[in-house]
Amino acid sequence: MELLHGLIRDYAWGSRSAIAELQGRPAPSDGPEAELWLGAHPGGPAAVDREGDRLSLTELLLAEPDHWLGERLVGRFGIRLPFLLKVLAAEAPLSLQAHPDAEQARAGHAADAARPEGQRNYVDPYHKPELLVALSPMEALCGFRDPVASATALAGFGVPALAPVLAALRTGPQGLREAVRLLLTWPADGRDALVAAVASGPAAGPDGQLARDLAAAYPGDPGVLVAMLLNRVRLLPGEAIWMPAGNLHAYLRGTGVEIMAASDNVLRGGLTPKRVDVEELLRVLRFEVLRDPVVPPLEVAPGVVTWPVPVEDFALHRVTVGAARPEVTLVVPGPRVVLCCGGQVSVDDGAGAVTLESGRAAVGSAVGGPLRLVGTGEAYVASCGLS
Repeated sequence: MELLHGLIRDYAWGSRSAIAELQGRPAPSDGPEAELWLGAHPGGPAAVDREGDRLSLTELLLAEPDHWLGERLVGRFGIRLPFLLKVLAAEAPLSLQAHPDAEQARAGHAADAARPEGQRNYVDPYHKPELLVALSPMEALCGFRDPVASATALAGFGVPALAPVLAALRTGPQGLREAVRLLLTWPADGRDALVAAVASGPAAGPDGQLARDLAAAYPGDPGVLVAMLLNRVRLLPGEAIWMPAGNLHAYLRGTGVEIMAASDNVLRGGLTPKRVDVEELLRVLRFEVLRDPVVPPLEVAPGVVTWPVPVEDFALHRVTVGAARPEVTLVVPGPRVVLCCGGQVSVDDGAGAVTLESGRAAVGSAVGGPLRLVGTGEAYVASCGLS
């Protein structure tokens, strides 16, 4: 194992305290710290120490693919790390977004080659399923809720102009597509008035407060109304949400560990000044009700839990060591990225040991053996999901 130096992204919605406190640095930070990237994504690769310098993990993979990735992983995914591990720290809502499946990504990326740069949606040919595990209490929007319940919530705002949207929703799941289409194609000259009317409407409770909060952050954005169609999820630490292809979602606030397939393919659905391609979003979205978005942890061994997901790109485990269980051995295929999220944990893959403090990470190659974790603390282990 080797120390891995992650890259902090300063997106405007980021927290000024969460990542700094996780790493034991002074808080608040000078600017927003939204995400800590721990992988080989070309848009922000992490780095390892080499002869007094730092070399990006991407360079190492390209130079020694058999050592770092292994023949089996290269055969399945090519010379690339198929997953990206992050710490995500949201102080303000992120955009509504969804991601394509693998076939849609390949076809969309190929078709985009003939389009002007400003009209492209797919920057690579890969899908982007995501799993987020809460480190703190976290709020998010994830998947469509019962459309009849959404109609009731929207009716509570007392806005007559929404009648066509309510009618579509009251037909059940088959009306979700039309409801989303109506909202996202609302005439531009009427959007400010619509969102203002909803924000000032009589609706009470969580829906009313959410609409007011989102309208204050994104005035005139029809995504405020689309957000009312989604499940509002409150995660406790250790609980997770799974975002497969076609799932419309947004993080509202809180801190979590996120793992995803390494891709930049994002189709936005509002709550953003960025481009929203309504037609392509409607093509990719899965208009089905998601009854329960929360994924509880599954204990697979003493001190080890995971959150099973149906993809080969990644798997995530959490290992807890302490006085009652000072040592845990974890067998998962390499390469592995290990992130300490509390206490102090030493991790050894047989090729070398690294001691990690909170907020620090290590990486091990495909040739390493089982992971031996020792200490008092908690660590998240990211690996490929190939069995």
